[in-house]
Amino acid sequence: MSWTLRFLGTGAAELSALGSSAVVLERDGEPVLLVDCGPDVVPRYWDTYGVAPKALYLTHVHLDHVGGMESLFTRIRFGEERFPEPVIFTHAALVPLLQGRVADYPNVAAEGGSNFWDAFRLTPCSRGFWHEGLWFDVFPTRHHRPGTSYGIHLRGCFTFTGDTRPIPEVLETVAAHGGPIAHDCCLNGNPSHSGVEDIEREYPAKLRERMMLYHYTSAHDGEALRERGFAVAVPGQVVELPTPHAPHPDSG
Repeated sequence: MSWTLRFLGTGAAELSALGSSAVVLERDGEPVLLVDCGPDVVPRYWDTYGVAPKALYLTHVHLDHVGGMESLFTRIRFGEERFPEPVIFTHAALVPLLQGRVADYPNVAAEGGSNFWDAFRLTPCSRGFWHEGLWFDVFPTRHHRPGTSYGIHLRGCFTFTGDTRPIPEVLETVAAHGGPIAHDCCLNGNPSHSGVEDIEREYPAKLRERMMLYHYTSAHDGEALRERGFAVAVPGQVVELPTPHAPHPDSG
């Protein structure tokens, strides 16, 4: 059995050329879990797999990470092909924000008779969640304001931070069992995102060596990050992963 992580997009919010940042965990080439759903993620996912996603994890509710939810709703609810309701995992603290961001528009369908969540199975979590026999840990990140953004980790397999400032004290614990760390990084940091100097200053070498940087603002900036010695993800890239560890006895 092989495990891979596919980067559908790697760009920051203002750059469409690199695509909205999102990854898919794959098992033997088949999608297991989509992480984040920006405005162009659904067509990229569809072009890759030919189906709608069965499961999504949303790190936070900025539109470059949830802006594709409306098009996914339309395709699931009204498309010619019928697909099972995707399960949406997200931290419980984000549910009110997610409701306000994507589901509160009056009459989500002009014909009436449809609620936004009719097309999905919303599953809030806090410490983590079970999916297809795997336990995924969920952890807080530092983005915009406290309690609004949460990364995801599959024990021994991979870590995806979502948008964040450096969180060395978190990753030292959460990501201690190995696997690549997909980390938010642009060339120049700001109060909501890590810059490369932040990464170099805040993280020990043992974590930096496992990082794949994404959410940068241009191909030129991506090359500049590589020149600093970092692995930088590109749209469409598929990364081989270690086999996930067995869930910890305290999982769930």
